[in-house]
Amino acid sequence: MPLLKEFRDFVARGNVVDLAVGVIIGASFGKIVSSLVNDVIMPPIGLILGHVDFSNLFLNLSDTHYDSLSAAKAAGAPTINYGLFINALIDFSIVAFVIFILVQQVNKLTKKPAPAITKDCPRCFSAIPSKATKCPHCTADIPA
Repeated sequence: MPLLKEFRDFVARGNVVDLAVGVIIGASFGKIVSSLVNDVIMPPIGLILGHVDFSNLFLNLSDTHYDSLSAAKAAGAPTINYGLFINALIDFSIVAFVIFILVQQVNKLTKKPAPAITKDCPRCFSAIPSKATKCPHCTADIPA
């Protein structure tokens, strides 16, 4: 039973719950970005490049000709799907950029407090603020 208690304590910690929430939100965000890439960004790029559908670009490794990737997959033909790889690269680049911007903004919002500058009391050697003129621990006068 100590193992179950340890596991319960581990799960009850805030870090594990925060991590779980982050993974769930990240997965949902990934779906949104994939939709953005596949449904919004890639069609205009394909149109500019001469009506190219990146998700349908593939290299057929069999001797039979297939008009589309879905036809080749349905036939079980071996293919190298470089168009899907291009989509995944663009997808990753967008996610990485958005995360970079997000972390940059969070860092700006969470300013780190300036470290307290202290000095040691010459009599009791306790750490006291550097502007103090009397030690709060031993009440000794502190020379300037």
